Amino acid sequence: MMINVLTYVAAVTMTLLQGAQTVTDGDTIRIGETRIRLEGIDAPEMSQTCKRPDGSIWRCGQQAKIALMQKIGAQPVRCKISGTDRYKRSLGTCYVGKLNLNQWMVRSGWAVSYRRYSKAYVADEQMARAQKLNIWSGEFQVPDEFRARKRHRQ
Repeated sequence: MMINVLTYVAAVTMTLLQGAQTVTDGDTIRIGETRIRLEGIDAPEMSQTCKRPDGSIWRCGQQAKIALMQKIGAQPVRCKISGTDRYKRSLGTCYVGKLNLNQWMVRSGWAVSYRRYSKAYVADEQMARAQKLNIWSGEFQVPDEFRARKRHRQ
């Protein structure tokens, strides 16, 4: 008896986008008409505030956006798109030259590793936390929890 085995190989195709960008917030950019969510990270929401060690409040969501804008400057951004999220944004890992912007945001303490979807930046988050960089310098609510609490209040 002869058994035929067919093997299906699913090739994962990644789209590459590059060009001038607009930073929407600390974890979303736009290249042309395409909104790109920086995959594997979660930055504070634009309306989110954080508390410094001295107790003062600062606009960490706005500062995360500014940090990303300043890091990119006028340089072109290249993003490897791996899929879409439930809001129909493209999910991608984005670069300026060889610098992985997703990783830079977490390692610099401007975003957390979005563990629900990826473990890629956990070590970078631990490094930022240990060095008390930016959001890790004081107290803050994890962005996912901030959004959930905001939805609950509405």
